[in-house]
Amino acid sequence: QVQLVESGGGLVQAGSSLRLSCAASGRAFSTYAMGWFRQAPGKEREFVAAISSSGRITYYVDSVKGRFTISRDNAKNTVALQMNSLKPEDTALYYCAVRRLPYHSTVWRNYDSWGQGTQVTVSS
Repeated sequence: QVQLVESGGGLVQAGSSLRLSCAASGRAFSTYAMGWFRQAPGKEREFVAAISSSGRITYYVDSVKGRFTISRDNAKNTVALQMNSLKPEDTALYYCAVRRLPYHSTVWRNYDSWGQGTQVTVSS
């Protein structure tokens, strides 16, 4: 089982940037797609971004396109989410997830392991 540990969350003002990181265990990381999801209080878990195993294909929910960038370093077993121009509606608990297939999914049930989450709070 792949273990994931997120970091990088915090409290920032609207318009600021944050960079979330996710460190993964295991030797097969480079064969897995990775995703970021978020969940705000009282709301369902929402897909944010995903990246294929090679890193060549990325996918974003419309609300973050042009502001967030997902990337990965297969040599270091890490995936990152660079978040710019943050808005109060981006406030949520952000989760990193691994899918033991090379291509992404936007459906959280299609992911196999999850981190504990890192809180992002954006004040107006």
